[in-house]
Amino acid sequence: MSDQTVRKSSIRRTVSAYVTLTKPRVLELLLVSTVPVMFLAQGGLPDLWLVLATVIGGSMSAGSAGAFNMYLDRDIDAHMHRTENRPLVTGEVSPRGALIFSWTLAIVSTVWLWFTTNPLTAILSASAIFFYVVIYTMILKRRTEQNIIWGGIAGCFPVLIGWSAVTGSLDWPAFILFLLVFLWTPPHYWPLSMKYKDDYDDVDVPMLGVTRNASQVGLQVILYAWATVACSLLLVPIAGMGLVYTVSALVFGGWFIYESHRLYNQAVRGTEARPMRVFHASITYLTLLFVAVAIDPLLPF
Repeated sequence: MSDQTVRKSSIRRTVSAYVTLTKPRVLELLLVSTVPVMFLAQGGLPDLWLVLATVIGGSMSAGSAGAFNMYLDRDIDAHMHRTENRPLVTGEVSPRGALIFSWTLAIVSTVWLWFTTNPLTAILSASAIFFYVVIYTMILKRRTEQNIIWGGIAGCFPVLIGWSAVTGSLDWPAFILFLLVFLWTPPHYWPLSMKYKDDYDDVDVPMLGVTRNASQVGLQVILYAWATVACSLLLVPIAGMGLVYTVSALVFGGWFIYESHRLYNQAVRGTEARPMRVFHASITYLTLLFVAVAIDPLLPF
């Protein structure tokens, strides 16, 4: 193997490691909740350049938050099976490199959104980074089982960012969608905390899956799932949603609730619980619901 080939391979590994710092899977989910809201805010097809600019800025912003999170959590990541292969644990990226990368993305994303969308969108983006890094990662995560509830607010900002990018302001439909994502976050993440209960217990992170038994977690998942679906229906009268969204909210919401009850019943009966089924169902539910948010304004019914 030539020196040039070795260098290219090394560069690819380094680039891949830095991309991993941005938590691409989380980033994808955040974008799913940003772009459809732009369709709703516009009442149809938004300006494609504006969508692209918002996606670029939002991606850098979310990537910055993810990289900061990995930098701050590198000590516990080394002791958890789920995170033991992260770049800062394996040494592919140095702590200094990760910190510089995080700050660069944060600053560039804020400046980018300020000049390509509007100041409100840039401020909301910076606020999302602050909530995820400071409120969730630094303050709540290692101190309280309520960490994901309030820290999860960071994941609600993309709907506000999408709306403000189009309108330059905020309105009730955006706040309803913000609340929807807020209520959705616990039943999305708590099943994951059940799956990796031992990991979180080993590093003294008080996720609900560690501090409560399976049936108690399952009950909380049910309550939040019902609240999420009820909130999704508020959008019908407030935003004047049509048939596509209404049917989607009922059908997909009913399925989400069913999976939540299924998890609880498994826990109560003492059978083997399958929390990841609810985890993946929650992602599919939110994705399909926001697809309906995008499609609905395009149709006359």
